[in-house]
Amino acid sequence: MDKNKVLAIATFIMIVVGLGMIALGAFRYDESAGWGFASVGIGFFAIAWVFNALKGRV
Repeated sequence: MDKNKVLAIATFIMIVVGLGMIALGAFRYDESAGWGFASVGIGFFAIAWVFNALKGRV
């Protein structure tokens, strides 16, 4: 498995976890914890974007 394949798999996993965190924040927690879950999910998206940008450059 080459480095681009590893980054692609990591990007996919980060997107799935980010969606899960946002879903937890939106549907499970109604208090201030929901905002925290949603912001962490957005952070996962940002890291996945960086992983996707690194493909072919590392």
